[in-house]
Amino acid sequence: MGTWDAGPFDNDAAADFSGTLDDTDANARAGLVRTTLTGVIGTDDYLDAHDAQKAVAAAALVAAQCPQGEPVRYAYGPKEPLPDLTVMRDLAVRALDRAMTKPSELLWLWDDAGGGDAWRARMRDLRNALGSPSQSDQG
Repeated sequence: MGTWDAGPFDNDAAADFSGTLDDTDANARAGLVRTTLTGVIGTDDYLDAHDAQKAVAAAALVAAQCPQGEPVRYAYGPKEPLPDLTVMRDLAVRALDRAMTKPSELLWLWDDAGGGDAWRARMRDLRNALGSPSQSDQG
């Protein structure tokens, strides 16, 4: 699956997303993060693993800017500065929830590989860093 660990940037899709984010005009980076998050939220059918991995990476970028978040120190994370993404906290929570809900190829792949518990723990840490959803984000 092009994945080497359970971290949000420990896979090929997230590394590609980070590269795309770095190549995107600075004024459009927040829009790319928002589009990536909303792209999985609206998926009721089978969620492709690559889309879910990119959304998890986007959620990690939002979480990194929250008081309880960890800075992005991954070799495959974005290198260019990002605008304030904290207004997308609710979207990030919803995207993580969707990635962890069936039918999700990413969820299935982690469970099939025997690493589902470790992956879920990392996703819960991200979700906790994002805090409680608020009414401020209008999607």
